[in-house]
Amino acid sequence: MKRVGILLGVLVVVVAVFIFVNKSYYPSLPIDNLSAKEAIEKLRNSDETIVEIATDDDYTWYITKSQSEVDENVIRMIGANGWEFSEKDGAGLFFEKEVERLIVTTQMWTGNYVLIQVQNKFNER
Repeated sequence: MKRVGILLGVLVVVVAVFIFVNKSYYPSLPIDNLSAKEAIEKLRNSDETIVEIATDDDYTWYITKSQSEVDENVIRMIGANGWEFSEKDGAGLFFEKEVERLIVTTQMWTGNYVLIQVQNKFNER
């Protein structure tokens, strides 16, 4: 009986270490082909406060640390490409450039990280 208890204890420790190392305790990302561990490592290995983590046909995804200045940092980043902030509605930030409108959404991913979804027309022109 003692052996079974020891083996069970070792198994629990191995599983816990595996989950911690692979960041499996984070919720899944709304992005295909990217793990939570990869997204967090991209942010940690960068000097930027907002880091691009993925692009698909319609959107570019960014990640940032959760802080009170998330909206201000997003407004600064988008504004650097000539977009002018017009309003905020819930998790959506609205920008305008000439006659075009750009919608940026923020999503609290965990208590420590925020995901930012930007329409691809942000980088056009």
